[in-house]
Amino acid sequence: MDGPLANLKVIELGTLIAGPYCARLLAEFGAEVIKIETPGEGDPLRKWRKLHQGNSLWWYAQARNKKSVAVNLREPDGQAIVRNLAKDADIVVENFRPGTLEKWRLGYDQLSRDNAGLVMVRLSGFGQSGPYKERPGFGAIGESMGGMRYVTGYPDRAPVRVGISIGDSLAAMFGVIGALTAIHQRATSGKGQVVDVALYEAVFAMMESMLPEYGMGGFVRERSGASLPGIVPSNTYPCRDGKYVVIGANADSIFKRMMRAIGHAALADDPALANNDGRVKRTAELDRVIGEWTARHDLDEVLRVLEEAEVPSGRIYSIADIVADMHYQARGMIERHKLGDEELLLPGIVPKLSRTPGATRWIGPRLGEHTGEVLAALGYTEGEIEALRKRGVVG
Repeated sequence: MDGPLANLKVIELGTLIAGPYCARLLAEFGAEVIKIETPGEGDPLRKWRKLHQGNSLWWYAQARNKKSVAVNLREPDGQAIVRNLAKDADIVVENFRPGTLEKWRLGYDQLSRDNAGLVMVRLSGFGQSGPYKERPGFGAIGESMGGMRYVTGYPDRAPVRVGISIGDSLAAMFGVIGALTAIHQRATSGKGQVVDVALYEAVFAMMESMLPEYGMGGFVRERSGASLPGIVPSNTYPCRDGKYVVIGANADSIFKRMMRAIGHAALADDPALANNDGRVKRTAELDRVIGEWTARHDLDEVLRVLEEAEVPSGRIYSIADIVADMHYQARGMIERHKLGDEELLLPGIVPKLSRTPGATRWIGPRLGEHTGEVLAALGYTEGEIEALRKRGVVG
């Protein structure tokens, strides 16, 4: 299947996470993504974490459906190749430090002269303007400045990180939203534009009620561990077998069902607990009651009781739990591919489209695997491509 974005041509000039993940999401739904990599080196992500056959296992997911073209962007002839590619491209995705592309004569003003409809997604730590724009900024810095790290962890300990590069991924998704919004607007105006995504702003956009609460009353949300202050009961509770259950019984009717299911009908019928604001005042009491009940039972029994009472609850999954789970399997979220003689597991594609779903057409390619194909389509002869290879312009 070609996918719903099959008419879009995307040039990816990014490395590591934010830019490549943005382009990956477009590629999963059929866009032709031409990934530009440095000859002989490639995207540094190729060497991150667990390696297999010379590439990281992460790479095979992050670069699926992309064409790898090895071009030295520091060489004038390499820059000329990208300018030629951009002439009929729809989107350019880049995550260099602001000013870098302009130095290489690949900035938006330069590329859009030959392609007025071009959309450029620019992902950076602090955005393309402002006093911090030239600072280096990885996802960890964006998570910290955006407010996420401050509220993550327990109040008596140092702030902690989420175990994945969430700041980069959030910025990437905002990049996709911006790109497709700009493409939609182009259909009316015929003009492209720049999509400016700052990592810290992508994180800040997720901070729920923190800003209005501070602006109105000076309230600063603090770290609260596994609980969700102000929404009760919503917490993580220990079970008898040493495992944990996550329970979200904060809707009024669900709270009543849960209290009856665990043997506390009096609390279910207490008018002072009928609404969330009343329950917030008695958070400690309710957490104690629920925690004492879960501690008397193994996790499976806790889940059985709560599921019968239709109370949102669940175990905390490891990746082993995820792979074994029948719902993940039924929804196609565990894809199985061949990597040589071995099986490679990749995450399924989100979201699910009923008529034109995304698909994995191929896994992350070898460095420069598509260089000849792409340059030939631009009109380069075999002799010209070979001469560029000998000079280190392409790989």
